[in-house]
Amino acid sequence: MGALHEGHLSLVRMAAAENTDVFVTIYVNPTQFGVNEDLASYPKTWDTDMRLLGALDRELAAAGAGRVSAVFAPTTQTMYPTLPPDSSIPGVGSFIEMRPLGQLLEGASRPVFFRGVATVCMKLFNICAPELVYFGQKDVQQTVVINRLVKDFHLDMDVRIGATQRERDGLALSSRNVYLGDRRRAVGIVLNQALRKAEAQYKDGKRKRGDILWPADAHADEVMLQQDALEPAQRAKFEVDYISLADPETMEEIEVVDEKKGAILSGAIKMLPIEDPRPGEELGVGDGKIPVRLIDNIILEPVV
Repeated sequence: MGALHEGHLSLVRMAAAENTDVFVTIYVNPTQFGVNEDLASYPKTWDTDMRLLGALDRELAAAGAGRVSAVFAPTTQTMYPTLPPDSSIPGVGSFIEMRPLGQLLEGASRPVFFRGVATVCMKLFNICAPELVYFGQKDVQQTVVINRLVKDFHLDMDVRIGATQRERDGLALSSRNVYLGDRRRAVGIVLNQALRKAEAQYKDGKRKRGDILWPADAHADEVMLQQDALEPAQRAKFEVDYISLADPETMEEIEVVDEKKGAILSGAIKMLPIEDPRPGEELGVGDGKIPVRLIDNIILEPVV
C-alpha cells in the first residue's frame, strides 16, 4: 500500500532472485479500512516510493538479477468499476470473505479488514496474472488468508513468504511506524519483547497454552503499569488487543501445541495518542495525535 520500507524492498529482492520480471503493485485499498479507521491519514509517499524502487532496480541490474519491470498503481475506479468501495457491514458490492479465518484475531478487531484484503488481492491477481506472489511474514494472518484464497479458488500461482524485517531492537518494520515518534517508539517494542518471552517458553519445552503465554501477558502488564505510573509528559500509554497462540493453518486458538505442526504466536497493541507533548519532542507524523496499531508474530516451528 505504498509508504515503502526495507520490508517491502526485501520482498522485491526475493522476487528478483527467483524471476526475470517483477511487478510491484501499489494501491491504498479503501475496503480493508473500517469506517472509523485511518484511511485518510495513511501515509502516501509516491515520489519517495518511486525513488526507492528505481534505486533498487539499478541495484538488481548490477547484480544480474531479475528486474522491476512494472509498477501497477491503479485508480479506485479501476479496482472497483461497478460501485464505489464500501467499508460498512454488511456492505454493498462484490466481496470475497474467508470464514471463519477472516473473523479471527485481526478480523475480530477490524471486521472488514480481511474481506478487503481477499477482495483486492483477487482483483490484483486477476489483472496481473502472476506466477508467484510475495507477501511478508509480519502480517502473518494475511499470509494464511492468501494461501487459503489461492487454494480454495484454484488460482494458478504459488505463494512465497518473506521474513519479517526488523529494527535492531526487534521492532517489526511497518509503514505505520512513521506515526510513532520517539516516545511511543521506545515503548512500542513491548509487543516483540512479550512474544519473545513466550517463544522462550516453547523452546524450553513448554507446550500448554498457559505455560507458553503467561510470561508474555505478564511482561505486557508490567510495562503498562510502569507507563501508567509516569507523568503524562513522560509516558506512552498503550492497550493490548490480543496475544495469541494459534493453529498455523486456521489461526484458531489452541490449548496445546502439536509438535508436528508448531504454532503461531502473534499479538497486537494500540499505542495511544501522546497526552502531553514536550517542547521540541519528536512526535512523528500526525504530531502524536494518531493512535498506532502495531502487530507482530513469531512462528513456533515444528519439532522434528
